Amino acid sequence: MKCPICYFNDTKVVDSRVAPDGLSIRRRRECLKCSFRFSTYEEIELLDLAIVKRDGRRESYNRDKMVSGLKKSCEKRAITKDRFKKLIHTIERDLQRLKSSEITSLQVGQIVMKNLKKVDPVAYIRYASVYESFKDAHEFRKELNKLIKEKK
Repeated sequence: MKCPICYFNDTKVVDSRVAPDGLSIRRRRECLKCSFRFSTYEEIELLDLAIVKRDGRRESYNRDKMVSGLKKSCEKRAITKDRFKKLIHTIERDLQRLKSSEITSLQVGQIVMKNLKKVDPVAYIRYASVYESFKDAHEFRKELNKLIKEKK
């Protein structure tokens, strides 16, 4: 890893521990040239996962694309940064549990909605309205009624 100060190509790990979110490793590093110390975080990354779109096209899994959509759904909601990270981790864990190199965008959407519903019902409705392409207020009401029944 390059030093962020002098750009020397070699650093050593001084300390490693689980990050506060419990989902990543925090590593304390020191540059071997200028002795500057800095922290890095190591997270699990899904590799070699292809998403089969509704029209049959295939795309590589893109975590940033999913995070972007979830951020829009969770905007102005009381979801902490740690809770959001755990949501992403849980979704990716569920995708990995499918044990397939190809999954459909429908499967991804269903997994996202299942997990988002547990975190925040309003964010879930926002996501579902776009994902399911709600056409009018009746479709919103229908989904809201399902949520209300589940709560009881």
